[in-house]
Amino acid sequence: MPIRQLSETMINQIAAGEVIERPASVVKELVENALDAGASRVEIVTAGGGLNLIRVTDDGSGIPEQELALAVARHCTSKLSDDIHDIRSLGFRGEALSSIGSVARLSIRSRTAFGDSAAEIGIDGGRVSAVKPAAANRGTTIEVRDLFFATPARLKFMKGERAESSATSDVVKRIAIAFPAVRFTLTGSDRSTLELPATSDTPEGRLARVAQVMGKDFPDNAIAIDAMRDGVHLAGHVSIPSYTRANALQQYAYVNGRPVRDKLIAGAIRGAFADVLPRDRHAVTVLFLSLDPSTVDVNVHPAKADVRFRDPGLVRGLIVGAIREALAGAGIRAATTGAAGMMAAFRPGAAPYSHPGPAGGHRSYEAAYRASAGFDLSRSGQRPLDMTYGEPGPRFNGFAETEQAAFNTGQLASADARAGMAEPAEALLGMVLGAARAQVHENYIVAQTRDSLVIVDQHAAHERLVYEALKNALHSRAVPSQMLLLPEIVDLPEEDAERLAMHSETLAKFGLGLERFGPGAVAVRETPSMLGETNVQQLVRDLADELADNDTVETLKERLDKIAATMACHGSVRSGRLLKAEEMNALLRQMEATPGSGTCNHGRPTYIELKLADIERLFGRR
Repeated sequence: MPIRQLSETMINQIAAGEVIERPASVVKELVENALDAGASRVEIVTAGGGLNLIRVTDDGSGIPEQELALAVARHCTSKLSDDIHDIRSLGFRGEALSSIGSVARLSIRSRTAFGDSAAEIGIDGGRVSAVKPAAANRGTTIEVRDLFFATPARLKFMKGERAESSATSDVVKRIAIAFPAVRFTLTGSDRSTLELPATSDTPEGRLARVAQVMGKDFPDNAIAIDAMRDGVHLAGHVSIPSYTRANALQQYAYVNGRPVRDKLIAGAIRGAFADVLPRDRHAVTVLFLSLDPSTVDVNVHPAKADVRFRDPGLVRGLIVGAIREALAGAGIRAATTGAAGMMAAFRPGAAPYSHPGPAGGHRSYEAAYRASAGFDLSRSGQRPLDMTYGEPGPRFNGFAETEQAAFNTGQLASADARAGMAEPAEALLGMVLGAARAQVHENYIVAQTRDSLVIVDQHAAHERLVYEALKNALHSRAVPSQMLLLPEIVDLPEEDAERLAMHSETLAKFGLGLERFGPGAVAVRETPSMLGETNVQQLVRDLADELADNDTVETLKERLDKIAATMACHGSVRSGRLLKAEEMNALLRQMEATPGSGTCNHGRPTYIELKLADIERLFGRR
């Protein structure tokens, strides 16, 4: 087939295949255009998951009538200067409108602040109509109908209406977090209404917008982040270790106000929380990176979802260091959702006790008890004292002390171990975890503060304390190493061997001694003694892969930390050990002084706090 010039329509459809993946992609491009135009209000309407209709209305600066034809032409934009590296807007390529118009029916109606009237232009499957007068308020309304009608093969790859609507909602939420001063509304016959009122472009306003998107629980379980390093500023919030999700969908990252899904940022977040979260749980984060536009390339992905940093090691180090410092400085905090779960468990009827019935099924304990032989509610010791349940005779009044005297059998121990009969010191009640009052079931410490009840898992708590002590001892000096009887030669690509040689001094601090051994190989002479017998070949290759991806040697550090965690698990206070009052209070004080002690090495919570107000609600006092 001879080489030929493609038609303009074909070129636009190819571009649409890169930029317009699904209806959510159209919404993203149109909303970004509205925000670049300075809109303070953006309204989105969809139908049929966005395949039948997408309408985006804004109150931005609008498009002059004489520029409408240029607006729908390829590679025409008002957002880009002569320097491709100085990008300060969300959009810059100037191909979104022409690409959408090539695969759908597109109409644009716009009016500027100083225009006497509005104007309208349309594109139907790549065919551009003439500009004509229209009636509209200031701003722009873009309507997209019958998406992909011109490329019906793409419709086969669309998901269901519910899935497409959900993807659109996610796009709007991601953008809305970065623009708290803008009001967003998402409505349609295919969805419930999403309304995000405008707040303010202040730290408080941004947190309020985050609460609108992620729920009111997040601010109560979040830690503020604010760090600066070599011209890169990081701000935002991350969740405390005991407030997690089963996936990473609620990890939002922004680079100069642009929502991104960057693997470097995701990896840095995962690394920062590696010590405090289990592998199957994910932190909730909202992070904003601000840096010179010339030091980040946003033109590496058709949909601008990925970015490339000039110094990725700097960005990763800033994120990991800032999050770990914030977690350490936040002290010990329990997630508010833990108390909510306890409240739900205590509510009557929430989780009735059940046991197998005669046929092997299950029925409630109360029903089984009532059905047992000889049960008489009127003679039950649990009946109200002033009721006779319809039987003739006098009504009981007062507390019937004489009738209850038979139950007085002396003082009973209320727990496996008492924390002491004396009242706790006032100073202890003012501490974060309060004063130990009892140990129940030989594993849980019950403590009291001035306004709450605290239950501590003694094994999980002490496991974290031992682990942190081992880590501090491990990283405060060079890690002991063991000399190999014969050096291990590892064959690698030349670039991997060079990277490992460049980081040999850092690796030596972790007990791994290696050096170049001719082209494309390294010789390993020492390994960390903590690792014992290890697969040197696999270890070195894993380190080489990580250096290629992130320019760090975290793999070796993580392996050493994992061994420390195992040692901590076996060296901590075991479940079933009785503790004295002094030991319990000492454990509480150590927890308060140790960063990350809100969760154990495996990511489980070490304590749960129930506020006095919540307890009073359980008893109907509030």
